[in-house]
Amino acid sequence: EFRRVLFRSPKAVQHWLDEVYPAIQIKAKQDNAEIHWGDETGFRNDHHYGRGYSPRGKTPEVRLSAKRVGINMISSISNQGKVRFMVYRKSMNAQVLIKFLGRLIKSNNGRKIILILDNLRVHHAYKVQEWLEGKEDQIEMFFLPSYSPELNPDEYLNNDLKQGVHSKTLFRNVDSLKTGVISHMRMLQKTPQRVMNFFKHPKIIYAA
Repeated sequence: EFRRVLFRSPKAVQHWLDEVYPAIQIKAKQDNAEIHWGDETGFRNDHHYGRGYSPRGKTPEVRLSAKRVGINMISSISNQGKVRFMVYRKSMNAQVLIKFLGRLIKSNNGRKIILILDNLRVHHAYKVQEWLEGKEDQIEMFFLPSYSPELNPDEYLNNDLKQGVHSKTLFRNVDSLKTGVISHMRMLQKTPQRVMNFFKHPKIIYAA
């Protein structure tokens, strides 16, 4: 948190709010494009979210699996509550991102996508930019100000997902963890109003 505040530029954030994003909205309307907000997140079976209780004077205990396993996910959401996601095991790299972008294009039935991401280095990778060349009528990417995750609605999906997944059960292996993540994401896909509610947060209302 301290690092984010230290390196974030208030001028860049204000420029995004006042000029950059309004220009993206105009471009989306002109191109009949759909705006998507994307982000990556990771899951471990030894992470715990939620509240617990215990008798006074006794330290609360949380049962965790002895075997640590993890998976990762990249997702995007639209202002209309549309959810797209892809689960993967390895670290995010250009190949993984390109695979997701291809799926995103295919799932949108010919309508152009404007995808807004943070400034993770891989998002700017040469291989990704090379892949995007010639696809301007299908997808374009724009980037949030650095160290400003609170401006990304997809961060709020990540919070919803982690609370929902880790509050339900103890995951003992990667397959059960993957099943839990996919189950929650499919629930979100079927409840667009819940996703649209993320845009009601005071930091996100600008994007609603």
